Amino acid sequence: MKEKKAISAKKTDILSYSVENLDPKEYILVKGARVNNLKNIDVAIPRNKLVVITGVSGSGKSSLAFDTLFAEGQRMYVESLSAYARQFLGRMEKPAVDFIKGVSPAIAIEQKVTSRNPRSTVGTSTEIYDYLKLLFARVGKTYSPVSGKQVKRDSPQDVAHFLLAQKEGSKYVIKAPLKRNPERSTIDELNILLSKGFTRIILKEGEVAFIEDILDRLQKHKEEDIEDEIEIIIDRGLVKDDDSDFSFKINDAIQTAFFEGHGKCRVWVEGKESEFSDLFEADGMKFEEPSVNFFSFNNPYGACRKCEGFGKVLGIDPNLVIPDESKSVYEGAVAPWKGEVMGSWKTKFIQGAEAIDFPIHRPIKELTPAELDILWNGEKGIKGINDFFNHIEKKLHKIQYRVLLSRYRGKRECPECLGTRLRKDAGYVRVGGKSIIELVLLPINKLQDYFSKLKLDKVELEVSDRILQELNFRLMYLNEVGLSYLTLNRLTSTLSGGEYQRIKLATSLGSALVGSMYILDEPSIGLHPRDTQNLISVLRRLQGAGNTVIVVEHEEEVMRAADEIIDIGPEAGIFGGEVVFQGIPNGSNGKSGSHTVAFLKGEQSIRIPGLRRKPVHFVEMKGARLHNLKNVDFKLPLQCLTVITGVSGSGKSTLVRDLFYPALRKVMDDIVPKGAFDSFGGSLHMVG
Repeated sequence: MKEKKAISAKKTDILSYSVENLDPKEYILVKGARVNNLKNIDVAIPRNKLVVITGVSGSGKSSLAFDTLFAEGQRMYVESLSAYARQFLGRMEKPAVDFIKGVSPAIAIEQKVTSRNPRSTVGTSTEIYDYLKLLFARVGKTYSPVSGKQVKRDSPQDVAHFLLAQKEGSKYVIKAPLKRNPERSTIDELNILLSKGFTRIILKEGEVAFIEDILDRLQKHKEEDIEDEIEIIIDRGLVKDDDSDFSFKINDAIQTAFFEGHGKCRVWVEGKESEFSDLFEADGMKFEEPSVNFFSFNNPYGACRKCEGFGKVLGIDPNLVIPDESKSVYEGAVAPWKGEVMGSWKTKFIQGAEAIDFPIHRPIKELTPAELDILWNGEKGIKGINDFFNHIEKKLHKIQYRVLLSRYRGKRECPECLGTRLRKDAGYVRVGGKSIIELVLLPINKLQDYFSKLKLDKVELEVSDRILQELNFRLMYLNEVGLSYLTLNRLTSTLSGGEYQRIKLATSLGSALVGSMYILDEPSIGLHPRDTQNLISVLRRLQGAGNTVIVVEHEEEVMRAADEIIDIGPEAGIFGGEVVFQGIPNGSNGKSGSHTVAFLKGEQSIRIPGLRRKPVHFVEMKGARLHNLKNVDFKLPLQCLTVITGVSGSGKSTLVRDLFYPALRKVMDDIVPKGAFDSFGGSLHMVG
């Protein structure tokens, strides 16, 4: 507070100081700014402070912040580059200003969602996903989906440790399975083994034989082949614990066994046999070793083979096939099973349902996953919805079938990767019991909780310590800016302007830049008042790191938390463009006519209407259940001003933009509304 009073005391009257007399090391000095509607204004912005530029809409706030300060900071950076680099960036004009001194490297965080890339997600734009890939590549453990056991390579040291752990004096045999070349006969294979120095092999039922004896037998009886598996005896003897020569001997034998067995080595000790493999496989399956590209959906190596990393495919849309889940199969829930011809599929399904105990009278939304699978894929001769569409696709030479199919086609979640974009076997790799596929579908707050409780062993912690620090920092910043409800798999193009801006703000905090000038465009837009204090703490942290934070803002809490307020006005357009107030709104400075100061002091306020309009007509939606909506019944009054509010991520936009508005448009176009809701009705005749 003492600091705020000192700044205010230096400029008791906004017109009493000259920017030429101030130190550019302490202030960003703007002289004669006349961009757009700015009227030749002089401004001194204190460095390394949180400064709010405010004023009525259209007064010139963005002209000062973005078109003047940011434009000059960007231009000066480009001018510092070589002539070769500048030719690719284009010429940047100097803003209409006499001079700007003390400007820092500028970073603008605007409300525009600049990325429409279908591969850009919250995880990639915040760099969190890059650290996740690195974490799973470094400490991820692969587990077999068959047995659930960890998949790992066995090294010669592992086999040696196993042997040395046996009781001294135990008999052992180190052997390798013979991998036959299909172009060679058994005689040729045995002759090659002899030339390598091997003398004994093991045939079926453990029969040990000399290679020369087997060759004599084969040649004498003119036999061409031995069908049974052959094992090569590499070494045999007694286990010796304290003999260094023994250790060298078995290590050499084990390496030979791995080579001859093409990655397989078998050890027999006192009647018990153990198999080791230096191949990355288990349960008859070969697995890929974790690497960064293995977890990248933007790389052909890691992307899902079916959707190629997009998460969606063009196919049958379940929402179009079953538009009303409150109906049962008997009541006609499956939309294409209607009419004289197509209705026969419904009849046959109902007739066969009794044999498999399928509930044809139960609403679709109440069916279990197993029952839904029967409806879609059929069972025991009963054909389901997918069989129906396979039948339609075989008759696409007829136009009526092409039209029918087009009605139910749309973009749907990829059935192979379930929208996670990654190849299926990426889900076999786990850290702390969870795969990367599971983690990208968790909300940010639950993901942060997961990493805060993650337990790793000493070696894993040393390898991943820095990665975990970066992950925790970035997740914490996203939580603090009010985006705890987002998932890393959420498309950037589906975010609102305010959400995207706060993501960029959290990313800037994670980058840990200092000495920069951050310019933000109303970061509180779309943020519930509950989360405003978290946003302010994030801005303060950015400023506390040694940056100048300039915010174009209308939110009262942000203004009151600022080190200094610059009010542009007094009105909009040609009646604005002047600095009507600068400092702290304590009544000691500023011109008259500042609406901001008047509102902050309580001299002006928004009048609450004494008479409220009573609604008569309503439009009603029941059972809305898209995304995080849980069977919401929604009743919208007509001919009234209605506000739909709630904390960020509560489902406001889903209800209005994704459900209510599309349904209303269909009514206006004389189309029966269908979607993720039970019913849509009310005074629809009043909608025009």
